[in-house]
Amino acid sequence: MTPIAIITDTDASLPQSIAAQYNIRQAPINILFGEEELETGVDINDSQLFARIEQEGKLPTTSAPSPGQFLQAYQAAFDEGAESVICFCVSSEVSATYGAAVNAKEMLPERDIEVVDTRSLTMAQGFMVLAAAEAATEGASKAEIIARALDVGQRTHLFGALSTLKYLRMSGRVSHVAAGMASMLNIKPILTIQDGKLDMLERVRTKKRAWMRVIELAQEAAGSKKIERLSVVHVDCQADALQFEAQLCASLPCPEERFLAELTPGLSVHSGAGFVGVVFVAAK
Repeated sequence: MTPIAIITDTDASLPQSIAAQYNIRQAPINILFGEEELETGVDINDSQLFARIEQEGKLPTTSAPSPGQFLQAYQAAFDEGAESVICFCVSSEVSATYGAAVNAKEMLPERDIEVVDTRSLTMAQGFMVLAAAEAATEGASKAEIIARALDVGQRTHLFGALSTLKYLRMSGRVSHVAAGMASMLNIKPILTIQDGKLDMLERVRTKKRAWMRVIELAQEAAGSKKIERLSVVHVDCQADALQFEAQLCASLPCPEERFLAELTPGLSVHSGAGFVGVVFVAAK
């Protein structure tokens, strides 16, 4: 165990194998079907989430990890020998997670805990966390670890395409009429991170054109810079994600090591099944 432990939440979309490799604890976003509360990455994944949504015909609600769940993660790190903890949270613009992590910190006033609002989400947050974990392994100071993570965040880009507006309609975020018209026209919204939120950038017709546009946006954002890290993220559509990855890497100089990651239920409940996107870190 390194002297400085790195903690995050499951909205970082970090594959469990990567989290385990660096001993990164992920406080779970909670998914609520009525009175039943399920923990992301423990009780439910994207595939199980959408199977249940189809079965019940309605969306669950989500809630941030409780202060108690963060407290448990902090205490486990200290029990294993950590001297300090840095917790990187999903953007405070989309979740109460950051506030819960701060509340948990205040329960351990004698401990050295730093909580960082990444202003990001999914693997854009995940790459910041990974950079922090690598820096901690190298013996960097707390200030150096946070600085490296924030630097990676500044160089990270996300572009993705929704497959359907069905789930936004179910959530009430768009009207049934608007969603029906979009379905008839086969419209695929293109998303990116803006001001700490996953927002619509453009509307494109057909999946083929949407994927092409996502790849074009990635090319424009990368420019002539080398891509240091890349992940394809998806929601319960691994075959589509692999097909998209092949198209992407035929047009973009993808690094040899890259990740295929689930968006994870805390985020995917809002995007809906079929979402495919790319997150990458451009070199300086």
